Amino acid sequence: MVKISDPAGGCCGEPQKGIQTMGVMIQPFMNAGKDNPGPFHPLDEYRKPGHTLSGFVEGFFETEAGQVPRIKTAMDRKDVANAILVRIGVNRNNYKVSPGLYAAGNPDKDSEVLVTANYKLTFDYLRKELQGLNIWILVLDTNGVNVWCAAGKKTFSTRELVKRIEMTNLDRLVAHKRLILPQLGATGVSAGTVKKASGFTVVYGPVRAKDIPAFLKNHRKADSKMRQVTFSFFERLVLTPIELRMSAKPALMAAVAVVILSGIGPEVFSLSSAWSRGWIGVLFLMAGILSGALITPSLLPVIPFKAFAVKGFISGAFAAGLPALVVSSGTVKPSGFYALWLFCMAISSYLAMNFTGATPFTSPSGVEKEMKRFMPVQALGLVAAITLWIYSAF
Repeated sequence: MVKISDPAGGCCGEPQKGIQTMGVMIQPFMNAGKDNPGPFHPLDEYRKPGHTLSGFVEGFFETEAGQVPRIKTAMDRKDVANAILVRIGVNRNNYKVSPGLYAAGNPDKDSEVLVTANYKLTFDYLRKELQGLNIWILVLDTNGVNVWCAAGKKTFSTRELVKRIEMTNLDRLVAHKRLILPQLGATGVSAGTVKKASGFTVVYGPVRAKDIPAFLKNHRKADSKMRQVTFSFFERLVLTPIELRMSAKPALMAAVAVVILSGIGPEVFSLSSAWSRGWIGVLFLMAGILSGALITPSLLPVIPFKAFAVKGFISGAFAAGLPALVVSSGTVKPSGFYALWLFCMAISSYLAMNFTGATPFTSPSGVEKEMKRFMPVQALGLVAAITLWIYSAF
């Protein structure tokens, strides 16, 4: 059974109705407008039991290699809403399109072939830049991962590309035998091997999808700006919601641990101390999370030093000053303040270091090296903070 997601719901945008059997939906208007009564929809003839048309497909057309879905080049409200949810981590691991061949406009044998990943967000970024163009789109199966990360994981790969060329009979659809791949996918694909195995020549396109129309107009030549990888304030900021959401569950567990540790004192354990000191510890925990997952990424170029872990230590030290302003000196001893400061810095440093995987500033080996170097320091800081915090209760 093949299932393709349908953002629009069922036939004609109405809720699906029918008989459910073994996971297959038998739709009541499968051939509406022909043999069966019911509202007519232009795509009804393509609906099959167990298959649901994707909301971004606006029709099909016949080619020498079979039917190819024609996609919309404009985002609807559901696309935008789903993109926002994915940005905060909702349905992130299942936000993908079926691999294969798609068409934008009315491509022919002379139309260019763009290659991309089957991560829906990547697919959407590409298709919305193709308005007014006649383009073939070859989608590789990257397990729902974006081009750059998939190239590093070797799912956006030479093998997968050659496989998709064969499966879609692409050589029967285009006369030029040329593929345009995103520049960020270059690490996963050997152009020479693709040429030998399929006869197709690989051309690397621009970094950003929005530059594709200009790239094509310039006879597939990219200027220096198209080749430059940027990481602007907005590009960094848009990555922070998922970082914050991923921190939510560990943060809740850490908050419980902070409250329990705050109750340890001369009376062995005190519920009143757990409350009166615990909320202060949680306040510094929140400051550390915001510092590492939001402030450090946002101010990345401004904070000194190259290592993300060090940047996190620095921003955490400043962030700890904010909750310190609302805590009276009579509530917490100096040793307690030192503990909270270390705690905030360690949390901030760890989360900032995690952000290295989302940036163009580091390589996989660089990330591994930084983690090996600074995780022991962060752990030592956390142990010192716990020790001082318990000590401050006596």
